[in-house]
Amino acid sequence: MTNAVLEVERNPNKQFKHRSFSISYYSPKLSIYILVTCVLVFILFQIHALRTPFYSLSPPSPSWVFVQQWEKVVNTNLNFTSSLELKSMAAKLRQAVTFLPLKDLRYTETALQGHTWFMSSMYDTHEEGEVQYQHFPSNASKGRLLCIMGRDTHDGARNSYALAWPETLPDNATLLKGLTFVSYNHYNYDNIWHGLSAMMPFVGWHRRMGCAVPTRWILYHWGELRTKIGSWLRNLMEATFGGALKIEGFDGVDVPACFEEAVVMRHNEGGMSRERRLEVYDLLRCKARVFCNVSLEGRGADVNERGEPFIGLTMFMRTGARSFMNDSVVVGIFERECMKVEGCRLTVAYSNNLSFCDQVRLMSGTDILVSPHGAQLTNMFLMDRNSSVMEFFPKGWLKLAGVGQYVYHWIASWSGMRHQGAWRDPNGDQCPYPDDDRRCFSIYKSGKIGYDETVFTEWARNVISKVKINKMEEASKSPAIKERLYSSGCACS
Repeated sequence: MTNAVLEVERNPNKQFKHRSFSISYYSPKLSIYILVTCVLVFILFQIHALRTPFYSLSPPSPSWVFVQQWEKVVNTNLNFTSSLELKSMAAKLRQAVTFLPLKDLRYTETALQGHTWFMSSMYDTHEEGEVQYQHFPSNASKGRLLCIMGRDTHDGARNSYALAWPETLPDNATLLKGLTFVSYNHYNYDNIWHGLSAMMPFVGWHRRMGCAVPTRWILYHWGELRTKIGSWLRNLMEATFGGALKIEGFDGVDVPACFEEAVVMRHNEGGMSRERRLEVYDLLRCKARVFCNVSLEGRGADVNERGEPFIGLTMFMRTGARSFMNDSVVVGIFERECMKVEGCRLTVAYSNNLSFCDQVRLMSGTDILVSPHGAQLTNMFLMDRNSSVMEFFPKGWLKLAGVGQYVYHWIASWSGMRHQGAWRDPNGDQCPYPDDDRRCFSIYKSGKIGYDETVFTEWARNVISKVKINKMEEASKSPAIKERLYSSGCACS
């Protein structure tokens, strides 16, 4: 091997100095690079050759064994690295789950508007004419589940909620299987009107989703947990959903509870069209009658031997607040008018001593419901469609009670009944303030109701006459009515 020598003149006046720089064509590093390249080319060639279909039954070559071991080592390292990265990411997602208060105090003044103060960060799903609801998991929640830490029964701001992906639930979270209904009620679950208003949208969703039945219910009032509801409402929901009602109390659960599937309602029946409300009330009526072994045929074809229709006139009385001052006189007025019409039957009942099924049976035989304003009027939807309602108010309600005094006008319309008007007592307790002063309502709200014999007599006569005409028309087409009732049954989809 020859060497090339390069001489550089440093200074012509000084002795020459020679430096030689050797450029060698032999290098150990180059040899290693060449060897590695050859090995890699050989390995790739073997992989390609061995992946090509062949039908030889000869045992694998040493090179094939080497390739298998090499791929196993590489894949193991890659899988180990990926697993570590995934575990790290999952841990971060768990830690990133953020719980927000169920009751958002920023919306205290507008608790019934917009999002409401319950789960205020979430938007509802709302299709035209249908209930407004939230569904988890769904596209709207980006596939995340609903998680709740909410056992407090006194301060809704101390209860909280969060969303989490199924694979990255909060640490120590409990996953509750099945469908969970989560209800927000601005009022309460004891009053049958307020309770039914909160439950109705769930029945609408149940009907629309092919009879989906919840595993449990979670009830909130102002964000505070509730575990009890009135017996009337409980019976109605058990009749509708076909089983015992399980109300979740989170007993012994101090960690987040996450739900496999959850539906949240916080706007009562708001957003539902009249058509949808009619369908829901039809379903509730039908389910209640089946539950209490009451006929589904309806009363449109009920006539006596002379073809005169039976008319069920029910006076559904109250005791205490908003009751009649003199029950016997008021009952006497309606009894006299009923006796003048062949087929008219008068029933007098008190709402505070009837079981749920007693009320279902009573309403199923009622064509005209006479009652003071109060929660007992909610039972009207248990009557046949096109039945009539007569409502009575104590003094002061028209000016001071606000829109809430019209709820039974609304439910009559929504359930297919005929609200035949209301009588408002002009007399009653005196208020020390001007009549339009809001402070007077505390005096008038629970007042007693008097009577006007002339007005009551004429009103009763007119309504009974109208109902008789309507029932005679129904009786003439009774086969069609029966067929409609039997064909629809208690279907919920």
